Amino acid sequence: MAQHGDYKEIIVESYKATSTSGLHGDVHIRPAPNQFYSQALKVECAKRLSRDYPVGTRFKIRVKLTDREGEGEYLYSYFGWPVEVLK
Repeated sequence: MAQHGDYKEIIVESYKATSTSGLHGDVHIRPAPNQFYSQALKVECAKRLSRDYPVGTRFKIRVKLTDREGEGEYLYSYFGWPVEVLK
Protein backbone atom coordinates (compact mmCIF):
# COMPACT_ATOMS: atom_id res chain seq x y z
CA MET A 1 0.00 0.00 0.00
CA ALA A 2 1.42 3.38 -0.95
CA GLN A 3 2.15 5.62 2.00
CA HIS A 4 1.57 9.33 2.28
CA GLY A 5 4.05 11.60 0.59
CA ASP A 6 5.28 12.49 -2.83
CA TYR A 7 7.79 10.82 -5.07
CA LYS A 8 11.36 12.00 -4.45
CA GLU A 9 14.34 11.98 -6.79
CA ILE A 10 17.21 10.16 -5.12
CA ILE A 11 20.43 8.46 -6.07
CA VAL A 12 20.50 4.69 -5.79
CA GLU A 13 23.24 2.16 -6.42
CA SER A 14 23.50 -1.48 -7.38
CA TYR A 15 25.21 -3.86 -4.96
CA LYS A 16 25.87 -7.55 -4.57
CA ALA A 17 23.84 -8.88 -1.66
CA THR A 18 25.70 -10.91 0.97
CA SER A 19 22.54 -12.86 1.76
CA THR A 20 19.96 -13.49 -0.93
CA SER A 21 17.48 -15.41 1.22
CA GLY A 22 14.03 -14.44 -0.02
CA LEU A 23 15.47 -12.20 -2.75
CA HIS A 24 15.64 -12.68 -6.52
CA GLY A 25 19.14 -12.64 -7.98
CA ASP A 26 22.51 -11.58 -6.59
CA VAL A 27 22.52 -7.89 -7.57
CA HIS A 28 20.06 -5.47 -5.96
CA ILE A 29 19.38 -1.73 -5.76
CA ARG A 30 19.52 0.39 -2.59
CA PRO A 31 19.64 4.09 -1.74
CA ALA A 32 23.17 5.51 -2.00
CA PRO A 33 24.74 6.82 1.24
CA ASN A 34 23.57 10.21 2.53
CA GLN A 35 20.21 10.10 0.78
CA PHE A 36 16.81 10.85 2.30
CA TYR A 37 16.23 7.11 2.93
CA SER A 38 18.24 4.46 4.79
CA GLN A 39 20.49 2.14 2.78
CA ALA A 40 18.70 -0.75 4.48
CA LEU A 41 15.58 -0.18 2.35
CA LYS A 42 15.16 -2.30 -0.74
CA VAL A 43 14.29 -0.55 -4.01
CA GLU A 44 11.83 -2.04 -6.50
CA CYS A 45 12.61 -0.61 -9.93
CA ALA A 46 13.44 -1.57 -13.51
CA LYS A 47 15.36 -4.88 -13.54
CA ARG A 48 17.70 -3.51 -16.21
CA LEU A 49 19.45 -1.41 -13.54
CA SER A 50 20.74 -4.51 -11.78
CA ARG A 51 21.11 -6.59 -14.95
CA ASP A 52 22.66 -4.29 -17.58
CA TYR A 53 25.18 -2.23 -15.57
CA PRO A 54 28.22 -3.16 -13.45
CA VAL A 55 27.76 -3.58 -9.70
CA GLY A 56 28.29 -0.22 -8.01
CA THR A 57 26.70 1.86 -10.77
CA ARG A 58 24.67 4.79 -9.45
CA PHE A 59 21.40 6.04 -10.89
CA LYS A 60 19.08 8.96 -10.25
CA ILE A 61 15.47 7.76 -10.08
CA ARG A 62 12.10 8.81 -8.64
CA VAL A 63 10.93 6.71 -5.68
CA LYS A 64 8.09 6.56 -3.20
CA LEU A 65 8.06 4.85 0.19
CA THR A 66 5.51 2.05 0.25
CA ASP A 67 4.90 -1.28 1.97
CA ARG A 68 3.37 -4.70 1.54
CA GLU A 69 1.50 -6.53 4.22
CA GLY A 70 3.93 -8.83 6.03
CA GLU A 71 6.98 -7.58 4.09
CA GLY A 72 7.68 -4.13 5.52
CA GLU A 73 8.66 -0.89 3.85
CA TYR A 74 10.53 -0.51 0.57
CA LEU A 75 11.03 2.12 -2.13
CA TYR A 76 9.12 1.83 -5.40
CA SER A 77 9.99 3.33 -8.78
CA TYR A 78 7.90 2.62 -11.89
CA PHE A 79 10.02 0.56 -14.32
CA GLY A 80 9.07 2.69 -17.33
CA TRP A 81 10.25 6.01 -15.91
CA PRO A 82 13.43 7.65 -17.17
CA VAL A 83 16.65 6.80 -15.34
CA GLU A 84 19.79 8.92 -15.25
CA VAL A 85 22.94 6.78 -15.15
CA LEU A 86 25.53 8.60 -13.04
CA LYS A 87 28.51 6.25 -12.94
